[in-house]
Order: sequence, then structure tokens, then C-alpha cells
Amino acid sequence: MARHHYGDLLALIAVARERNFTRAAAQLNMSQSMLSSRIRALETRLGVRLLTRTTRSVAVTQAGQYLLAEITPRLADIEAELQKTIAGDAAPVGNVRITATDHAIDTLLWPRLAPLLQAYPQLQLELNDDYARNDIVQGRFDFGVRLGDGLDKDTSAIRIGPDLRFAIVAAPAYLERQPAPSTPEDLLLHECIALRLASGGCYAWELKQGNREVNVRVPSRLVFNGAYPMLRAALSAHGMAYLPENLVRAHLDEGRLLPVLEGWWRTFPGYHLFFARQYELPRALAVVVEALRYNDSADQ
Repeated sequence: MARHHYGDLLALIAVARERNFTRAAAQLNMSQSMLSSRIRALETRLGVRLLTRTTRSVAVTQAGQYLLAEITPRLADIEAELQKTIAGDAAPVGNVRITATDHAIDTLLWPRLAPLLQAYPQLQLELNDDYARNDIVQGRFDFGVRLGDGLDKDTSAIRIGPDLRFAIVAAPAYLERQPAPSTPEDLLLHECIALRLASGGCYAWELKQGNREVNVRVPSRLVFNGAYPMLRAALSAHGMAYLPENLVRAHLDEGRLLPVLEGWWRTFPGYHLFFARQYELPRALAVVVEALRYNDSADQ
């Protein structure tokens, strides 16, 4: 429907309700002559007379009554939805696309976002598993997830998780074959399980002890592009792996994995949800932000 057609229908409803052009024009904040012109234009387009005018009154014709009976409830529904949207009460609708690592999806995004699918039937989620530093605008993503030290300055971001420590681990069977390293440099003598980045290279293990920071590009016979296959390979004694501590903690506690160079494990700022700066987020994006927002006391 053309925008002016919608306005003409609202004008007809106002005149029919007030039975008076002057009062209807005042309600619509327009002149009486403009209101009369709009009604005549509507009648001309439809080819029927909708109102009978006299010097003292306005009456709705049979054709006008039929049209009003059909359109008034529909326009009322449209107006109600517009008011709900303005008030921020409209149900979130549409597809929300997020790019994140498998670990972030599994531990943070999916547990918190899954309930939204039941609460909001018209909301759709797309979670893209990727270790690339995606340009979310170019990739047409609504959000991306990165550790806090990897955020771009021209994006908005909120924290969605606690600080994250990375651990070097190995299976007992592997350490029976190879003595555990005592320095980061000793890693170069070991079989390590590497993470392939989307850029093509492998991730250098970022280690820190006190004020000393070391990045080690470990030798790798086995390379994956996700944390979970790396964990499975480490459990199978194929080498040492560098993984989020919360991913390996249960295996460490139960002895399936052993800590390696624990004094060098590094803690990073937790996962953050980042997005292009906007004056106000659409409703669907806003509910995702609130579902993921990190609450330090609640998430202990």
C-alpha cells in the first residue's frame, strides 16, 4: 500500500467517527480543505462514494460502511503493533547471526541463547563456528565473539564471560614416553597439537610467568581448526595441547590429563560480544545482548 493510501484510510476513519470534517481535521492536524481533498481522492480511486455530505452533517454510505468494517480492525492491529514497537514491547523477530569459536559457542552462547528460541518463536539464531578474526559487517554478522584483548577499537562490546586461563596439558601415557618440559623452550622438543587459524598459520602458544611473556610456535605433526578435536587428540596421548582451562579441568581433576608448565599458564580477558556501533539495537539483537551479558555474581 502506498503511504498516502494509508493516510487516506485513516482520514476516512476519523471523519466517519466524528461525523464532522472540522473535528476530524483537528484530530489529524490538517486543514479541513486538505482533509476533504484526501477523501475525494480516495473516492475517485475506488470509484464509489464513501461519504454523503450536507451543510450540517456527514453520513457514511453503504459502500463506506463496508470498507470501514473491513479496514478498521486491520488498521487498529497495525497501530497496536507500532505502539508496542515504540514502547520496546514487541516480540523479537528475525535472524541473528553470530560468529564465534567452538569453545565460546559450547560454553557460553548456546546455553544462554537456547531458551530464547522457546521464549520467542519468531527469533532465529545462526551460530557460525570460526576462529577467524571476521569483519562482522563484511561477513553480514550481527555479532562476533573474541577474547577481550583482541577487540577492535571501532566496535561496541560487552563482556559475556569471566577471565579465561589457558592450560598446557598432556595425557599420562604421552608423558611416560617423553619427560615433561621444564621451560617453554623445551616445548620445541615435544609433539604438540596445533590450532590452525583462518589466516593460514598456526596459533603461537602465549605463555607468561611474572613479567616475562613468551610466544612459542610449537612443532606440530597434528593440526586441527577447533578446540574439541585437539582435546580428543590430547586425551589419546598424541601430544600436548594448549586449551582453555575450563575445557580441560574435569580431565585434570580425574587424572586423564596432567598439567604441563603450569607456572606459565596465561590468563586472558574473558569472551566479549562485539558489534557495529549503533544508536539503538533492534529488539532481536537487544534480547541476545541481555541474555549473554556477563553477571559476575550470578556466574560464579
